[in-house]
Amino acid sequence: MPLLELSKVCKGFGYNGSRVEVLKDINLEIEQGEFVAIVGYSGAGKSTLISMIAGLLAPDSGSLRLEGKPITRPGPDRGVVFQNYSLLPWKSVFGNIYLAVDQVFPDWTKANKTEHAERYIEMVNLTPARNKRPNELSGGMRQRVALARALAVEPRILLMDEPLGALDALTRATLQDEIERIWRRDQKTVVMITNDVDEGILLADRIVPLSHGPRATLGPSVEVNLPRPRDRKAMNHDPRFQKIRAEVIHYLLGSNPRIRRKTAPIPAFDVPLGLVREAV
Repeated sequence: MPLLELSKVCKGFGYNGSRVEVLKDINLEIEQGEFVAIVGYSGAGKSTLISMIAGLLAPDSGSLRLEGKPITRPGPDRGVVFQNYSLLPWKSVFGNIYLAVDQVFPDWTKANKTEHAERYIEMVNLTPARNKRPNELSGGMRQRVALARALAVEPRILLMDEPLGALDALTRATLQDEIERIWRRDQKTVVMITNDVDEGILLADRIVPLSHGPRATLGPSVEVNLPRPRDRKAMNHDPRFQKIRAEVIHYLLGSNPRIRRKTAPIPAFDVPLGLVREAV
């Protein structure tokens, strides 16, 4: 039995008296310990999909199951890292993480909760900043706090909704390395939403492209058969990377009617950079 299973999931929203079907016939299975990246267009419904897995939204039809049990509400078995950090501004780094631990493990002693929170602060290399509040931290440091908070509740699955999208390139690369390091250490099951194909290839075991919306659906999974740890510079010259990248991008381009109308079929290893940027 897969850890996470989505079957025939559909979701729509009403706008000005009409209804738009955002996601259509979503089917996905994720195994324990797997790192899966869902890559797609901005506005295609990626955040809607992760919100349904988190239990923040209910599907219109279909089912979502975690360990065989229906997902009907949020729970500590799913840790979520959002793009906008979602930290409490009046609490310190330690306070934000301790509060989550206190809520999920109320029967622990204060000493155990403190030790647990401190361990995850150390894991994301924020011990020197443990007493600082969010407004005293950089964007990258805030996202480290959000990551530590999500991991500290020891979820069965970690959900990341474009967690690095608001960061500059250097900070983003640093946090990509941190996420990969933590994943290799704990082998936590991860579902990451991103619109960056290269980021998905760098971090994931498997990439699942989400087609252009409305009525977006998941395309065929693409296995990332590259050894870990992955060196982003060396990876760019690896034929396996080039093949994976081309396969994902071709699906995304092919699902976009606006791009499909104005382009002829493109050879697998000759995808124009301008189209790649337009696709995602």
